[in-house]
Amino acid sequence: MPKTKTNSGSKKRFALTGSGKIKRKHAYHSHILTKKSKKRKRNLDKFTIVDGKNTNMVKSLLALK
Repeated sequence: MPKTKTNSGSKKRFALTGSGKIKRKHAYHSHILTKKSKKRKRNLDKFTIVDGKNTNMVKSLLALK
């Protein structure tokens, strides 16, 4: 049985925390920033945790068990 390959795009977008959760960046922080408030842009800059419903899909992309 061959090894499963990691999805290269997801490898760059997600990271594991020490407790095993998956970190991700927020969307909507790349362009058209003039109409967004400072508070909104500041909050989009932080990492967040992947929702539990999507965790299994992201783990399969990262070839995690």
